[in-house]
Amino acid sequence: MPRVLLVEDDPSVREGVELGLRRCGHDVLAAATGEAGLEALRAFRPDLLLLDLMLPAMDGVQVCCRVRENSRLPIIMLTALGDDVDIVVGLDAGADDYIVKPARTEVIEARIRAVLRGIEAPDDARPAVEHHGGLDIDRAGHTVSRSGDPVALAPSELKLLLHLSAAPEQLFSRQRLLADVWDHSYYSDVRLVDACVRRLRIKIEDPSRSPRYIQTVRGLGYRFGPL
Repeated sequence: MPRVLLVEDDPSVREGVELGLRRCGHDVLAAATGEAGLEALRAFRPDLLLLDLMLPAMDGVQVCCRVRENSRLPIIMLTALGDDVDIVVGLDAGADDYIVKPARTEVIEARIRAVLRGIEAPDDARPAVEHHGGLDIDRAGHTVSRSGDPVALAPSELKLLLHLSAAPEQLFSRQRLLADVWDHSYYSDVRLVDACVRRLRIKIEDPSRSPRYIQTVRGLGYRFGPL
């Protein structure tokens, strides 16, 4: 079972989530502060980080940014109900998903499985490496490069890019992408999609031009170019 690092300052929430995940079979290490979480990250080497957004001193957004400096570790944010602005900030910092507290263990477990679910093997009929202008997508190796330089993508970013680029020019609604990429067939928060698109564009698009690869169809959704 995946190893989970839980960073949560509320003792009752921390103990409840840790106990629930251990009952599901996870190896869990819990920390109460962002600083302790970063220390534990190096020693514990988890498969996923479950990170509270509102932490004392170093908050969850700061921790997320620090992790994203050199890691593609899957990150799920824990947020309080109503923290809408903070949720968007957390997603833009690089989180792959978020869960509103309080949440049942089965909900947390389902989100963990969805984020960690492997990317499907490429279709044999498609080339393993696809060239889209200056963007190269290696479906077999799950790597992306832009103008020859490797692009570090978080798990949700890579999944979204592979999904969109597998069907060039096909329009995908945000709800469809939530179901296909995040497995949120029962969930309707399209901010996950929009934040992931914003992060992708920063990494693969030319900031001086209109988006070339991830194109917005106003009011309908997104599609993959390139133009």
